Amino acid sequence: MATMTLKNVPEGLVKTLKEQATRNRRSLNQEAISRLELSLATRQVSGPEKVEAMKRIQRRLAGLPPLTDAFLARAKNAGRL
Repeated sequence: MATMTLKNVPEGLVKTLKEQATRNRRSLNQEAISRLELSLATRQVSGPEKVEAMKRIQRRLAGLPPLTDAFLARAKNAGRL
């Protein structure tokens, strides 16, 4: 296996990665490899596929009323005292 060194990694990113590694019971190295594998394994979707996916979502949502500022404000405050 190859070895890779990262330079100038922001402290906040390192901290977050360490926290996630702890949560996932992995070493920092294992967590970084896992994250890289996951992000690079994602299949690239073509432009026409994206458009078709958006059209499917639009058809599913067609019967719903539009979101308004008033509706969103009520939804955010629902259940708050």
